[in-house]
Amino acid sequence: MHPLTEQQLRSSFVNASQRERKELTLPDLAQVRWDDIDFLGWRDRRLPTVGYVVAEVDGAPVGVLLRQAEGRVRSRPQCSWCDDVHLPNDVLFFIAKRAGKAGRNGNTLGTLVCAEFQCSANVRKRPPTAYVGFDVEAARQARIEALREHVDAFVRKVMVDE
Repeated sequence: MHPLTEQQLRSSFVNASQRERKELTLPDLAQVRWDDIDFLGWRDRRLPTVGYVVAEVDGAPVGVLLRQAEGRVRSRPQCSWCDDVHLPNDVLFFIAKRAGKAGRNGNTLGTLVCAEFQCSANVRKRPPTAYVGFDVEAARQARIEALREHVDAFVRKVMVDE
């Protein structure tokens, strides 16, 4: 992912009001390892049920404000983005209102995502060798590409004003 400035991040959100963009708590951008992530995701330190995801869509940053759904899932869910079944972290159900008129009318999308958006790190872990001759590096690259596709598809669905 390309490095982003504070201004680029704040202006990228498609489903947030001007007030929400202005008041959002940003991560420490100097600590972000841009080459090691497929999207930038973080939780708001002041609002624990709020998360933010910024992904590159067609070369431009697109941000989505997410809210953690109330309630708990009864069984351990699988992250919809990294598809990791051996997660070292929790997976939560997040809801994003859609962009534009659809969002103002209450139209939302939900997804199961790693609680702290660790998906980029999860897909880069060495997968277990499945059989003799298994190409571990090719499997890892396929997981990275699948993560990018899943995040891109979710962000595009939020962007569509239906």
